[in-house]
Amino acid sequence: MNKRILVTGGAGFVGTHLCRRLLDGGHRVVCMDNFSTGSMHNVAELLNNPAFSLLTQDVNEAVNLEVDEIYNLACPASPVHYQADPIATLKTSVVGALNMLELARDRNIPVLQASTSEVYGDPHVHPQSENCWGNVNPIGPRACYDEGKRSAETLFFDYRRQFELPIKVVRIFNTYGPHMHPADGRVVANFIKQALSGDDITVYGDGTQTRSFCYVDDLVAGLMAMMSSRPDVTGPINLGNPEEFTIRQLADLILELTNSNSRILHRPLPVDDPRQRLPDIEKARRLLDWTPSVPLRDGLTRTIAYFKTVREAPVLAAV
Repeated sequence: MNKRILVTGGAGFVGTHLCRRLLDGGHRVVCMDNFSTGSMHNVAELLNNPAFSLLTQDVNEAVNLEVDEIYNLACPASPVHYQADPIATLKTSVVGALNMLELARDRNIPVLQASTSEVYGDPHVHPQSENCWGNVNPIGPRACYDEGKRSAETLFFDYRRQFELPIKVVRIFNTYGPHMHPADGRVVANFIKQALSGDDITVYGDGTQTRSFCYVDDLVAGLMAMMSSRPDVTGPINLGNPEEFTIRQLADLILELTNSNSRILHRPLPVDDPRQRLPDIEKARRLLDWTPSVPLRDGLTRTIAYFKTVREAPVLAAV
């Protein structure tokens, strides 16, 4: 069925890929973005597609649209960006969620919330399953994002309980791929930029902290599988790659793939940086029939090829 679908944050990294995949599926897409961190470059080639429309608007402003589904992806996602204006970040998570929930309630349509693995904080449980309540510092420098996303989840489930609204909540783990902002400060972008330019590779801490890395195409497939799942599948559901790598392993692999002579430079860990991050995706496998398929080496090769085409940008603090 051809649908008209709203994607907030649609000019951002993940939103760009989602818009393309929905258009390829024969849907009409309304991309809503205020371009605080999204890029017109990401969606420029879509502007001539009659099924694509661009709405330049902040998600904190109420909107009245005739749409059939909503993907709420709007929010700065890298610490460099979300800590630049923490109050605005918190408002985007909470007020933005309220606006999308009200639109969905008015239309009685499904709305998907892009939550985050950051709701787990520095976890006591490894790997992290959805029944983990998290270990988050509510007054730390990352709290504007972590607690904002946790509050948005609360709102979504309260709207479900109070109004029987058809909601979907996913918790996204580290994702990478083409169209990442080259200066967003996250580890994959930083390491690739540094390796390609021959600068020192900045590893925070001793490099033994772990992450999982999901290629963006796999993530988008998971988002769409969640939206098309049964009405009783509300989530939260983890979406991420269940393979665990140390930050040092990631740095070594990027050095190999770029044939770089960059050196490894160690710096202190940022405040509240989690030591481990790994999703338990059993629910996604069982309820969505979803498992990521792109190996890290293959995904990094594609991402490095993209970064070679983008304009130089300064490298900011990594996480």
